[in-house]
Amino acid sequence: MTAAGHRVTIAAPRGSRLPHSQAELIQIAGAWQPTAHTQVRNTPVSLPPDAVLARLWDYAQQVQHSYDLLVNFAYDWLPFYLTPFFERPVAHFVSMGSLNTAMDAVIAQVGQRFPGRLGAYTQSQVETFAPAITGVDWTILSSAVDVEAYTFCLKPSEDLVWLGRISPEKGLEDAVAAAQTSQQPLKILGKLEDPEYWDRIQSQYPDAPIEYLGFVDTQQLQAVVRRCRALLMTPRWVEAFGNVAIEALACGVPVIAYRRGGPAEIVQSGHTGWLVEPDSVTGLVDAISNISQLDRMACRQQAETYYSLPALRQRFEAWFHRILANAA
Repeated sequence: MTAAGHRVTIAAPRGSRLPHSQAELIQIAGAWQPTAHTQVRNTPVSLPPDAVLARLWDYAQQVQHSYDLLVNFAYDWLPFYLTPFFERPVAHFVSMGSLNTAMDAVIAQVGQRFPGRLGAYTQSQVETFAPAITGVDWTILSSAVDVEAYTFCLKPSEDLVWLGRISPEKGLEDAVAAAQTSQQPLKILGKLEDPEYWDRIQSQYPDAPIEYLGFVDTQQLQAVVRRCRALLMTPRWVEAFGNVAIEALACGVPVIAYRRGGPAEIVQSGHTGWLVEPDSVTGLVDAISNISQLDRMACRQQAETYYSLPALRQRFEAWFHRILANAA
């Protein structure tokens, strides 16, 4: 947005970083809350003492008249509840699917009272909110990466790769099982969120040719990923999008994913990857055997066309202009 001449200010928790950007960063101190994906459907709405989210929105209320539009990226009840109390329009980019009954209700209220204010990654994500949220106008915005930060590789090694949080909903055990069956080396990158889960996988698949490389930055990640034959995506839940898919595509790496959630809207099956039936290790193994049919250059071109920063900016600009026109 700054590249297009917009003035952007980002309010975020203290300790946040904003490298190589013309946007202004405002850091707010306060206590963090548990992440939404670790809660259950009936978890009540609550805020910790001195919640940073409350302080962020108090700051937003104070400075709102300095801006044309406020944009919420927090998947939390509070910003949706506060929307009617702001004089400036508030747009909400909803970053996850339906996880909590209270969240569903407050998102529905905003969608009905303020048409056009809800944005999402994918249609699959939006559909998780039905029937709790019906007749609401969503804008599908997808996602993006800085494609120039990812180096294309035409001739990979024999390795496969899996990226993501090591947590049960990500289904890593299926990728490991497929690697063991096919005897294709699998490199694993991501935050070790559930050590017990990781220990179980290693004990269940002792002969799998796997290597865990930890949680690394973008430069290190793409240096590994670009040399791999394919990325495996095996989520147990409905992924709202799946940024790791477009990171792989930007390197020219095909994506083998379950036909579930966001990845099913990213992967062009038979062209830039393979979509297989959810939870089917056999399907993963079959897809691995057919990787050579895919064009790595087509993967890079898909990333450049649909998932570059300029492409994302155009989608967000169009959304913002519609909101401002309706609020006038």
